[in-house]
Formats: sequence, C-alpha cells, structure tokens
Amino acid sequence: MNKASTIGSLAHGVNIIDVVAQSDNPLKFTEIQELTGISKSNLYKYLNTLTQLDLLYRDAKQGQYSLGYKFLEYGNAAMKNNDITSKLSSYFKEISNLTNMTTSLSVWLNDTPVITNIWNTNYGLNIGAQIGTKLPLLSAAGKVHAAYANSEEVYHWIEQEQAKVSDFPAEEFQQEIQEIRNSHIAFAKEPLTKHVSSLSLPILDYKNELLAACTIIGFSEQVPKDSTSEVVQQIIEINKEMSRAFGYKG
Repeated sequence: MNKASTIGSLAHGVNIIDVVAQSDNPLKFTEIQELTGISKSNLYKYLNTLTQLDLLYRDAKQGQYSLGYKFLEYGNAAMKNNDITSKLSSYFKEISNLTNMTTSLSVWLNDTPVITNIWNTNYGLNIGAQIGTKLPLLSAAGKVHAAYANSEEVYHWIEQEQAKVSDFPAEEFQQEIQEIRNSHIAFAKEPLTKHVSSLSLPILDYKNELLAACTIIGFSEQVPKDSTSEVVQQIIEINKEMSRAFGYKG
C-alpha cells in the first residue's frame, strides 16, 4: 500500500473490521487489540466510532464485537449491482474491438458451462455456438471451468466429458490444467467447428473462485497460440480489471 496516497486512520479502521469479520466468534476488546496491535486508547476510539456508525455491534452484556447491520445493507446493495453481464459488458466490447474477434461469456449453469452472452465484431464468422450452447471440456472455456473446479458437480462433469473421448489423454490434460491455473489463460484449436479457434480467461472473485469465463473466438490463423503476443498481454490486463470488479486481488 502506498502510504503517501492513503489515509492511515481509515486503513486501521478497515483492518479492525477485517479482523472481526474473519473471526468465527465475536471478539473482546483485548482480542482485537492483540490481533491489530493498535494501542488501547486509539483502539477504544476506533471501536466507539465504528459502533456508532453501525459498522460494528457491541454486545453490552458480554462486551464483544461483531459486524454491524450496515453490512447487511451493503451486502444487499452489492448483490443488486453484481450482475456479471451489465458490469462487464464494456470490457467485452473493448476486447472485441481490440482483437476484431468475437467474445463470449460463459457461466456454470445446472451441470455444465453455458454461453450466456456473445459480442460480435465479425458477423461473417460462424463460431459454431450461440447463446445457450453447452461447452465441451476441450473448448477453451471448458478448460477454464475445469481448471477452477471446486465442487463435486464440476468434477462429475469433467469425468463425463473425458468418458466421451476415446483414449482421452488424461496426463496431458492434467498438465494443461495446471498450466492454466498458473497462467490464467487457456487455448483450444477448433473445439466446436473447423477453422475456428479460441482462447479463454477466468473471471475470478475475491475468494479466488471462478465466476465466469471470458472467451475470444476467431479464425484459427488469427487466434494467438500462446500468451507471448502483445494482443494477448493486453487482453490479460483487461481481464484482470474484470476480476478486480468482483474483489479479486491476485
């Protein structure tokens, strides 16, 4: 954190809130002091201010602190403004204009990753998919969803998809999945239709969990094959901004 451009007292206040939020149980004054290292006199002022603002709640009988009801209000407001499509539409358009290729958004629905939005710049291109298309494991977006799998439902889908392919290269695939986790980008050559390839990047939230996949689709000779190209580096930076909109800090 750049101290020259931040307000220290505000940072201390947020740190206190973080400490209380991360605890499984309400905390006493002494416990908060031990965890934050703030002096008793200053901590008293912080806690008194945060309590008066309803950001913290103090149990009068036990003298313990927990999050205040204001966070319920903030949470509800955040949920209302958390629509992925409306929040990220401008970023997808920016990527389409930058690459002159089609971009799509895919999310996990029911038991499979599904395309929910498509932004076209090349209307003569048949990408082999439309809104509502269920994506296979070996598509770029499918690989992203597999790389960030965190539920039995997703693992089951991966097993089903692998079973569809005779002599599935399991070891090769696991290596690629690990590379995707490290590089945050997946590539696929003609996964849905001939002459059309894609690359896909994860949109992550504050828990480092996958919200959706951002996929760029174009003619195979136009789509970059690795992350070394300048345009891919630009896409990665735009993609990072997408994730930051949902609290990702990686």
